[in-house]
Amino acid sequence: MTTEIKVPQLPESVSDATLVAWHKKPGDPVRRDENLADLETDKVVLEVPSPADGVLRELKVAGGTVVNSGQVLALIEEGALQSAAPAEAVPAAAAEPAGKASGAAAAAAKVAAGAEKDKEKLSPSVRRLVEENRIDPGAIPASGRDGRLTKSDVVGFLGKQQPAVPAPAAAAVGRVEQRVPMTRLRQRIAQRMVEAQSTQALLTSFNEVDLTAVQQLRARHKDRFEKEHGVKLGFMSFFVKACIEALKKYPVINASVDGTDIVYHEFYDIGVAVSTDRGLVVPIVRDADAKGFAAIEKEIGEYAKKARAGSIALEDLTGGTFTITNGGVFGSLMSTPIVNAPQSAILGMHKIQDRPMVVDGQIAIRPMMYIAITYDHRIIDGREAVQFLVSVKECLEDPGRMLLGI
Repeated sequence: MTTEIKVPQLPESVSDATLVAWHKKPGDPVRRDENLADLETDKVVLEVPSPADGVLRELKVAGGTVVNSGQVLALIEEGALQSAAPAEAVPAAAAEPAGKASGAAAAAAKVAAGAEKDKEKLSPSVRRLVEENRIDPGAIPASGRDGRLTKSDVVGFLGKQQPAVPAPAAAAVGRVEQRVPMTRLRQRIAQRMVEAQSTQALLTSFNEVDLTAVQQLRARHKDRFEKEHGVKLGFMSFFVKACIEALKKYPVINASVDGTDIVYHEFYDIGVAVSTDRGLVVPIVRDADAKGFAAIEKEIGEYAKKARAGSIALEDLTGGTFTITNGGVFGSLMSTPIVNAPQSAILGMHKIQDRPMVVDGQIAIRPMMYIAITYDHRIIDGREAVQFLVSVKECLEDPGRMLLGI
């Protein structure tokens, strides 16, 4: 029985998607729920699963094509899995005696199974690079968490595999150009950044925070915290909680502009920017004021894993009243983040750096961080933005304030 493979129902706010790459070709056997292709929207990557076991008979849409919900992408022949055999296996079997042939076939099958298993662990962007360049992911040294392969690992490996350029052409190597289309996510990021700059009156203010108290608190309780909650006590939960306390004091920072109205949000859905191979995404920790440190750390960790694997859902990225971004993980000492519209403000964290500070009239080395708030000056005055930063600073320099609500 022939079955149509269609574009899954796209999220309500997404009109179309781009078929990034096929993971199977006509004649290949497929298993139920196996991912056949990746669809990229301007926010997330969606997978196209096979509805049944069978053989892929025909591709109706080529890679790079823009598609819509319900559009037919391919046809599979259900129940034909047993009759499908790799064409490459026939010559090998014919050239060897029966015993050797069966052994070789078994070995080949084992290698193929291992390769497929390795590919399942890859993010969509990494898997696409591996398949387009026909390389074995197992041959590339992995630097990612839990031994996972990153996009930079693959790019670096490909760079080492490039053939040497003959001497007469060596001078031209540095002037090579490569034109590649933006991904849907990168296009969306570019659009939102331009919109924010052109529709909001953006201004940035700075302050600095002494993180001695936070570091001491983490050092005292991190082992017990992890044992009790199954998650590490990071810095981000402290910043989320500090920002919520400051937002409660200065509610206009948590507001947004709608035409000629100011909408004051009496809830705290905090966006936490996560960097991925495809670009920056901002998953939302909803009702963060009602969650403890452990719940916030767990949620941020889960979102980060999903985002980097390309499996985060659109609803995880929708909404938000205020955003926190951490450029410090890349070594940034100071920056001016751009507001995630329609929000009105964003807090930028930066690198923790030991610096000499005057403490009680004495010079002391303290772990310092510059923090920045970029805000929409149409509704937020400089006084409120500066006082918000001071409140965040006070909460972090005396974490007990967050527990006491003062």
